[in-house]
Amino acid sequence: MGACVLREPIEGLTDSKKLTAKRREVLAAEIHEKAFCGLGWVPAAELDEIGLSAALRKACRDAVKEIQAARAEFNGIIIDGTINFLSDTPLGGYVTVKPKADLLVPEVSAASIIAKVARDDYMIKLAERFPGYGFEKHVGYGTALHKSALLELGPCEEHRRSFRPIAELVGNMPEKTLAKHAADGRLGEDAAADYLGKHGFAIMERNWKTKWCEIDVVAQKDKILYFVEVKYRKADNGLDAITPKKYEQMRFAAELYLRNHPGFSAKLAVAAVNHDYAVSDFLVLE
Repeated sequence: MGACVLREPIEGLTDSKKLTAKRREVLAAEIHEKAFCGLGWVPAAELDEIGLSAALRKACRDAVKEIQAARAEFNGIIIDGTINFLSDTPLGGYVTVKPKADLLVPEVSAASIIAKVARDDYMIKLAERFPGYGFEKHVGYGTALHKSALLELGPCEEHRRSFRPIAELVGNMPEKTLAKHAADGRLGEDAAADYLGKHGFAIMERNWKTKWCEIDVVAQKDKILYFVEVKYRKADNGLDAITPKKYEQMRFAAELYLRNHPGFSAKLAVAAVNHDYAVSDFLVLE
């Protein structure tokens, strides 16, 4: 969920759904330059646990907290729709709920645009992490492509089990098949961690995540931290999955991690795990 306080007018703001993807990206860049922006995220597993209504409230509050942290000045809050997600907070009395606000109010339009672009960017990251689902094409919507991939691969950890179509799919799939899909990723990471341990690395983190990035394994050897992307493939070695964009995402994650771990240098690496859950290649990228 997005929140915005404009510092200056921006032309062309409207409901994000009425814009092309390219136009949204152009406007999002301008919005980030000319506005205070906040984004609220709720992971799929947490949404399943707390429910959709609570997740929407949490995302709204987190987005507003980012606006407050930037010390942006505002004297009112407009929320698109009919629900005041801040009703039981000190800001609840400053809220006006307005249907179609993302079409009618420039600040709300801007918030809808940055939220949509951030979501689509996240889907591209998921496509790299979970190949075969086509996230970069359907961006999470229930298209024929998405349904076909789910039938073939089963849901990944980013699919909401509480969402009825997913729940029905899981209910109709053999338990053995579901367990196999879920195990592949974990066993791949286990294999990489075992490999690193046998080669003198100390495992610092498994599945280190922030709302901006993640790393499968962080391992230490001497005064160097190795940020390892684990790629499980039934065929080939998986090294071709490290695209230039993925490389930059890994670099960003490493830089973020090092802020809280001074005194270390960093190297990026990829561990390719084959169908036997063994590391077939370990490549240090830098």
